[in-house]
Amino acid sequence: MAERSTAAVDVADNSGDDPLTAKADTAATDGVADKQKTAEQTAETTDKKAVERQSGEQPSITAPELHSGHKLARRYRLEECVTRLDGFSSWRAVDEKLRRAVGVHLLPADHPRARSVLAAARSSALLGDPRFVQVLDAVEENDLVYVVHEWLPDSTELTTLLAAGPLEPHDAYQLVSQVSQAMAAAHREGLAHLRLTPSAVLRSSTGQYRIRGLAVNAALRGITAERPQRSDTEAIGALLYAALTQRWPYDSDAYGLSGLPKGVGLLPPDQVRAGVHRGLSEIAMRALANDGATASRQEPPCTTPDELAKAVAAMPRVKPPEPEFTPPPEYQRTTYQQGTYGRPQVRPVVTQPVVVPPPPLQSRTGKALKWAVSALLIAALGLGSWQIANRLLAPDSTQKEVPVTSPTADEKPEPPKPVTIESAHDFDPLGNGSEKPQAIDLAFDGDPSTFWYTENYYGADFANLKTGVGLVLDLGKAQKISSVELSFVGHTSVELRTAPSDASSEPSLPDAYTTQADGAGSQVMLKPTKPVTTRYVLVWLTELPSNDGGFRGKLSEIKIMS
Repeated sequence: MAERSTAAVDVADNSGDDPLTAKADTAATDGVADKQKTAEQTAETTDKKAVERQSGEQPSITAPELHSGHKLARRYRLEECVTRLDGFSSWRAVDEKLRRAVGVHLLPADHPRARSVLAAARSSALLGDPRFVQVLDAVEENDLVYVVHEWLPDSTELTTLLAAGPLEPHDAYQLVSQVSQAMAAAHREGLAHLRLTPSAVLRSSTGQYRIRGLAVNAALRGITAERPQRSDTEAIGALLYAALTQRWPYDSDAYGLSGLPKGVGLLPPDQVRAGVHRGLSEIAMRALANDGATASRQEPPCTTPDELAKAVAAMPRVKPPEPEFTPPPEYQRTTYQQGTYGRPQVRPVVTQPVVVPPPPLQSRTGKALKWAVSALLIAALGLGSWQIANRLLAPDSTQKEVPVTSPTADEKPEPPKPVTIESAHDFDPLGNGSEKPQAIDLAFDGDPSTFWYTENYYGADFANLKTGVGLVLDLGKAQKISSVELSFVGHTSVELRTAPSDASSEPSLPDAYTTQADGAGSQVMLKPTKPVTTRYVLVWLTELPSNDGGFRGKLSEIKIMS
């Protein structure tokens, strides 16, 4: 684990480019650039204090004495101190300018780790990956260094999730898949975490996992490592191990979890707890085992997050559990309905007298009448039979052969009709779960001058963060679809995907939809090879045009035809 190893915050870049740490002195986000002048003015004071430390005078490392209500930069109001140790403190605060909750790390400017914390924060801010909790500001001001980051009140720490029990196999699969991919992207930019603990991983209400404290948490605590990629990989393996077993994979208790029994070594998760997914158990061991993989498969160990992400992608996909059917509660009448008001009163049943039919005709006249009626019926039947036979056997010269008509080539099929879109919402299961939901209705409002738009990305392929984003259209009921016409602002690549015709609810992942057609351009007509019947239609953008100084998709109109 990262806590048990040692690595520098400024990790060597693996891709050949300059690491983001080297760029941190010239750029930052959300106010960092505005504070450069102040940082230069205080640099001289900081250097003097460094000289004092070199001469033997050790400064006292104590957290700044601040209180709730204190404001930083006349903007960030401190609300609650959540951590205070080793000369720094962490706070929940309010950004009064943007009216949102934020988190703040505070430490004295003469703290021996103040410079490395600033460098780590600015490097993390430059990454701009939505899978990490974003650094919003990193400032040195008035003998203080503070780092401002996002605060996600609707997310839950992995520590809290594990306290309730081990995760379902699908949730554990999503955890290791998303975290390993995010850390692989960070290491490609020269950034390591080195403190990937259960409290550093958050799960949002949409099921997406986000990582906080990239590089900053390690810098605050002075954690370093000789092999940072191996340290982060082992940390991800420990998180997966804990998610599968609700046990910490070492012989000591940590993070509210019990460790393994002393002296037994590192047991595979499927030997610690019954019912553990075999494939995920082997993935955890490949990330944790230092000298090799499990004895059962003899797969090579994963020593980098990129290797771990590829190993997870190569295993069979773990499907989510089927929803349990809950029968509706038995209907019960209200107190008003149980009364007798407005309901017919039950009255005693009165027995009706039975009407006795008259006796049959027993006299001589009656018998004669019966025989006469019988004779007339027989005569009528005979006459009718003779007429029917005569008509069938006699040739009919007036009957003409009626020509059989067949459909001609000039007849045209019924023209297609527009299909009404009942509702729609943004679809971003591979990112943070939100893609400009406030502008959804503009994609099918009948006005081509308005449009729904995506986030602004650093590449046409979403900067390798995901394979696509889109919209899910609800047609209200399963309907036949023959074509979908899309109007974009800029050349955009798009796919038409549909849910199964018998789907009672919309799928939550893009692979659960069937790809029916694809195309590219600003005016795209997508036609399935044959008409399909579905209720849920996914418009899936796979490549974005250049817009607004970056790459952003803009969908101005959608027309669905039956």
